[in-house]
Amino acid sequence: MQLPVQSQSTLYAEPWEADAGPEDLVEIARAADRAGFAYIASCDHVAIPRRLADAMGTVWYDPVATLAYLAGVTERVRLLSHVAVVGLRHPLLTAKQYATLDHLAGGRLILGVGAGHVREEFEALGVDFERRGAVLDECVDALRAALGPDEFPAHHGKAYDFEDLGQRPRPAQARVPLWVGGSSPAAVRRAAVRGDGWLPQGDPRDRLPGQIARLRRLREEAGVTDPFTVGAITEPLYIGEPDWDVGRRTLSGPPEALAESLRGYAAMGVDQIQIRFRSRGRAELTDQIREFGERVAPLL
Repeated sequence: MQLPVQSQSTLYAEPWEADAGPEDLVEIARAADRAGFAYIASCDHVAIPRRLADAMGTVWYDPVATLAYLAGVTERVRLLSHVAVVGLRHPLLTAKQYATLDHLAGGRLILGVGAGHVREEFEALGVDFERRGAVLDECVDALRAALGPDEFPAHHGKAYDFEDLGQRPRPAQARVPLWVGGSSPAAVRRAAVRGDGWLPQGDPRDRLPGQIARLRRLREEAGVTDPFTVGAITEPLYIGEPDWDVGRRTLSGPPEALAESLRGYAAMGVDQIQIRFRSRGRAELTDQIREFGERVAPLL
């Protein structure tokens, strides 16, 4: 699941999150850890322009700081950046931050990356917004080298060029999973030929089979045979019969009914699902997480 509180876009934040803070994140992360969730995720925005603030809000925690903080209070759950806009930073800087995080967390990092969409962020940091796709392509290649096993990684490209520069600590994992986010044709291609996984951005169920078929075709054409993780973001969930308005798109009901619906993702070829619960407070959210772990997950 992507964590609440750490990003508060009006598209999905619950009202109670406005007054929440670190102690809430800790309890939610621990609840996900206990419930057997695969990962907890944190977003990435450096600064939100005023023209977008009403919709996006300006609460966007830094993913490295957030995931590192939560690594120290959890034991098993993996830590995903969903997604890091890595083109805003030099790959050696990104590698230093996330390699350290993986080292400290005992090998629990999943590095999710994306191109970004807020022009003003790029302009403020002196990065070419129009070339962000090409820069991300090279960033992925550079990060493969910089997060690999070599103490002195090397990469020679158009945007970045480095060698004979040592970085330790190395990641605890021999290969940090690198998942590519986004649902545009360019993002799907990038995920297929460069990534270890795909993180869609809001694709409805009826669009997923076509996207997955394209991923498979692109990988076959490129001769890529490495393991690959296909993701999906589900509809909002509420376990049980709600006595409040959870929204028309929310899947609600008994565990068996929710599990039957969610199994439809596996039938499409999805490997992991990211879920978001409707809730009126932290206690209700952690109850939903516990219920899912105990009563829905065993049925998947």
